[in-house]
Amino acid sequence: MTESSRRPLAVFDLDNTLADTAHRQRFLERRPRDWDAFFAAAPRDAPLAEGIALAHESARECEVVYLTGRPERCRRDTLDWLAAQGLPEGKVHMRGNADRRPARYTKLEILRRLARTREIRVLVDDDELVCEDARRAGFTVVRARWAAPSGELRAAQEREGRT
Repeated sequence: MTESSRRPLAVFDLDNTLADTAHRQRFLERRPRDWDAFFAAAPRDAPLAEGIALAHESARECEVVYLTGRPERCRRDTLDWLAAQGLPEGKVHMRGNADRRPARYTKLEILRRLARTREIRVLVDDDELVCEDARRAGFTVVRARWAAPSGELRAAQEREGRT
């Protein structure tokens, strides 16, 4: 067993936890929502200092992994953004391109799968429903409250399963 495989995991969400999505919320306020433009704008997200600092702090004792509701087609942009912010290297878990289930289901499914072989020290996520479900399932949760909340994003996460 390698040293990293013995370390507990610190699991971080991206949007509104590490990345500030405020500049792209306008694409969700349209009807129909412009998901292509919303995700295409992600590389221009500003980093959220509180989340970035917590990821670096967590990396001292944990292996950092990323768990996002972004679709798989956004992987290259997401990896480039993480690297540009100097975030700890770690596996990125994304939803399938056609997966429209709410984030609270997709993320909890992945957390449970990860927990089968590794200790999960903490989940850091901004989505209230994801946090509630993860806490109920026995995970330690830090709710990221450092980004401006978006009603449109919350509705999209829960009802449309897009992020």
